[in-house]
Amino acid sequence: MLGAIAGEIIGSYYEFHKIKTKEFELFHPESKFTDDTTLSMAIAKSILDDEPYLDNVVDFGLRYFEVGYGGSFKKWLKGNKHLPYNSWGNGSAMRVSPIAWAFESEEKVLEEARKSAEITHNHPEGIKGAEATALAIFMARKGATKEAIRERITTQFGYDLNRIVDAIRPDYKFEVSCAKSVPESIICFLDSDSFEDCVRNCISLGGDADTMGAIAGGIAEAYYGVPKEIESKINGYLSDEFIEILERFRATYFVTK
Repeated sequence: MLGAIAGEIIGSYYEFHKIKTKEFELFHPESKFTDDTTLSMAIAKSILDDEPYLDNVVDFGLRYFEVGYGGSFKKWLKGNKHLPYNSWGNGSAMRVSPIAWAFESEEKVLEEARKSAEITHNHPEGIKGAEATALAIFMARKGATKEAIRERITTQFGYDLNRIVDAIRPDYKFEVSCAKSVPESIICFLDSDSFEDCVRNCISLGGDADTMGAIAGGIAEAYYGVPKEIESKINGYLSDEFIEILERFRATYFVTK
């Protein structure tokens, strides 16, 4: 989960200041946590305290209301019934990383990823994005090779992962759909040589930088670990509540990478 948080914070400034290069200031003075971290914390708390995903997503969403949610999600938060609204957006994938660390079988990871998505993103593409991201993280933390991850995600979810970042970058534009941002985020990991390189790949596409950083950063953490110099900066961006959840989650699930 730390990798997703780091990827999001690094990407937060560049979501609205798009670039097409890997040469940029990693932590910009205007970097901050946004909706990706907020809802990942909600999922983590649900796991830690055995509470429904829906309850904490609504609670955290309302208490941290101005952190950059999309219009449809804001409308959903303000509603009374909180029924799923058939979203195919990448919000389901950005918040799923805790699930891949907390559960110990592929079947359970996929089941919980689906459950966490369906509270809002019950469109097949929204569910698929969450499942693919969670499975990639789970495989990486269990020691799978990049080629094994590429083959499995391609076969199971139908994403085209046989591309490279340099080929995607020139024509890539801002995308919030799972179908057009989750595969690219996974490629940013597959086409990297370190955690930082993975995040730089994401930002350099000029797309939904914070969410793509969260998706790819979650996978990269499981594969590479998060560099100490990046880890040391994260708490400075988080609320006390988020620091407590993150520390408790990492201690409970022995997240040591």
